[in-house]
Amino acid sequence: MSPLTGTGKLIRLILRRDRWLMPAWMVWVALIPVSFVSSYRDLYPTAADRLKYAATSGTNPTFLAMYGPLPDTSLGGIVAQRVGIIPVAVGLVALLTVIRHTRTDEQAGRREMLAATVVGRHAGLAAALIVTMTANLLVALLVGLGLSNDLPAGGAFAIGLGFAAAGCAFAAIGGVAAQLTENAGSARGIAIGALGGFFLIRLAADTGGSDNALSWLSWLSPLGWVTRLSPFAHDRFWVLALAAAFTAVAVWAAFALSARRDIGLGILPARLGPAEASPGLRTPLALAWRLHRGLLLGWLIAFVVLGGIFGGIAEGVGDLMKDNDTLRDMFARIGGQKGLIDTYLASVMGTVGLVASAYAIQAALRLRAEEEVLRAEYLLATSVSRTKWVVSHLVFSALGPVAALAVAGLTAGLVHGANTGDIGHQVPRVLGGAMIQLPAVWVLSGLTLALFGLLPRIAVAAWGALALFFMLGQFGEALQLDQSLLDLSPFTHVPRTPGGDVSVTPLAWLLAIALALTAAGLAGVRRRDVGAA
Repeated sequence: MSPLTGTGKLIRLILRRDRWLMPAWMVWVALIPVSFVSSYRDLYPTAADRLKYAATSGTNPTFLAMYGPLPDTSLGGIVAQRVGIIPVAVGLVALLTVIRHTRTDEQAGRREMLAATVVGRHAGLAAALIVTMTANLLVALLVGLGLSNDLPAGGAFAIGLGFAAAGCAFAAIGGVAAQLTENAGSARGIAIGALGGFFLIRLAADTGGSDNALSWLSWLSPLGWVTRLSPFAHDRFWVLALAAAFTAVAVWAAFALSARRDIGLGILPARLGPAEASPGLRTPLALAWRLHRGLLLGWLIAFVVLGGIFGGIAEGVGDLMKDNDTLRDMFARIGGQKGLIDTYLASVMGTVGLVASAYAIQAALRLRAEEEVLRAEYLLATSVSRTKWVVSHLVFSALGPVAALAVAGLTAGLVHGANTGDIGHQVPRVLGGAMIQLPAVWVLSGLTLALFGLLPRIAVAAWGALALFFMLGQFGEALQLDQSLLDLSPFTHVPRTPGGDVSVTPLAWLLAIALALTAAGLAGVRRRDVGAA
């Protein structure tokens, strides 16, 4: 029997399982760039307006860090820059999809059941990669066709193929990560860590613009290759060969690793614990700490790096006003350069809050992972109650973001304060702007627990909620969405600090919603069967 026997049937199974989720994110990703065309045509109707954009926002360190360089001063170039964050989201969806249909199924025992039938050893991995990569190529086609109605076809398809290149590369990385560990959560952590690392490389390469001495780093990151396509300026389609080669090597590595391991195991062996537990593991909270400590440490390191980068960029935001009398007069009315920097800091702290929500969701979903592999059943067979077990993990989902936001805000405040020579004043302001995101983060944590308790089969839909809130926050205003849609995101209601007024009322409502969702989740866990779908 061929190792790929049954791949076609598994492809149909994946399409059936994702028949609603996959088309939804494909259409959403394809519509965003198309919607930007009309929005930015209205905002910058003339060539002079677009040149002003290039001289201000197009060289803004914040924009360069988040979206990448401005390839051209045309309408297409502006759209190409503003969709520069989308490849990160596409890569995240791709790697999560591959891991869900490989390591998650294997961890739950579904792959072993399938392996007992006429299914080849590599069929599951091949099916997951084929479906995910095909979906990314279809996204490229939709984006290219949609944008080419109003923009040159070369640049339009360059944007779409950039999305596909990022998606395929990180789908392959997800395939490799799925072979390394026995646990799906660890596989997701490895793959997301790789995504974060490549994003930081791209960020370091692009932040300083064309004069940045580190611009060569973009050639070391799949996300950097996307910006090197330079749509509507150079349309360097040959860069896609780098992405294709990287993807091919990663796919080969995934299959090679899959061939060398046993079903149910990973390449990295699980460490065997002692025959008897230490006295420090006598409580559910102590066990939860043992399970979460590695993940929490990794996230804290990432937040230190993120805070340092955002804090280091802040002082350069004032360069926006140079040689631009209109922008200088506008910001003079809201506090001058200080007002502009405060607006930037408030914006990036909102982004940090979204990232902290990703950790909160991942920590809360550890409950579902423990339940699926039956470890929860063994634990609950003792005197440990369901409530104590859930709360032991909820502590990390709720308090982990506190530590993450604190280190990000503290690092950003220290770096920005050192640049301005006013550490004592800047640290508490920036730290406060980070910590005020907590109520919105806790809403995502509560939502995850509510799904776990009431609808455990779709608990991973919490990632979809985070993706929706991210899209609303990053692109909602540019797409001129109705305020009622923007209000769906809890981060819309967080006061923008430093520099803005703090209202207690929206924070109180967010806390109430988070508590209600958490209570609903706890009630659901207490009433349903353990292991129920």
